[in-house]
Amino acid sequence: MRRLALTLSALTTTAVLAACGGGNAELSGADEPLRVGASPVPHAEILRFVEENLAEDAGLDLDVVEFTDYVQPNVALDDGSLDANFFQTVPYLEEQESTAGYDFTALEPVHVEPLGIYSQSLTDLSQLEQGATVAIPNDPTNAARALRLLEANDLVVLADTGDAAPTSLDVESSPLDLEISEVEAAQVPRSLADVDIAVINGNYAIDADLSPAQDALALEEAEGNPNANLVVVRAGDESDERIQTLEELLHSDEVRQFILDEYDGAVIPAF
Repeated sequence: MRRLALTLSALTTTAVLAACGGGNAELSGADEPLRVGASPVPHAEILRFVEENLAEDAGLDLDVVEFTDYVQPNVALDDGSLDANFFQTVPYLEEQESTAGYDFTALEPVHVEPLGIYSQSLTDLSQLEQGATVAIPNDPTNAARALRLLEANDLVVLADTGDAAPTSLDVESSPLDLEISEVEAAQVPRSLADVDIAVINGNYAIDADLSPAQDALALEEAEGNPNANLVVVRAGDESDERIQTLEELLHSDEVRQFILDEYDGAVIPAF
């Protein structure tokens, strides 16, 4: 499958070209390709399924740009290098809007990627010993999800933080005195050799050839999960006909079946 690796230098070049070309107004023209940033797996794969099987008949010219982190897709959307991105959840978006001041709009949920607990040395969480080491994502939203997953499996007890997302500082106790370290989300799979267990986002697990359905020692519950992934655009751009067409295609029966067939429960349709 064709992939576009977006380096920082390439991103900078794109941003400069966008600025020279007139910014957002130029990118939002109906005759322009719809430029969408996405994590490689499963987001870009889903978009490429749309591009290769549905977009032409719908009159949509789709340009998929891959990112391997959770920061640059919002930077690029904000500066006009992208028309939309597809990689994040509403809680993560709200945290980003709060800290970076973005004015974005989240569209309809597409899929859920359950976080999982993985290990290279253990086959069951009951094998964890005192002082075991744990790696979790370091961004606030996914760190909170990871901590709640650890709590759901009786590995930590969290303080009541109300509506606020818990952090590692909110771990009141741990029966095994776990040593928790926070790692950039994309790098957590690489830490598996250095820790006893790691909490890994579904897309990064798949990208590391891990099967959430088969390899995870524990998974987030899918039912009622608020962390569905969706397309995000700049506020006001949701009325762009290209965006509306993409939304229709992403929520089609064909995409739903592709997700079910391709990911064997590791990615779950949210529509």
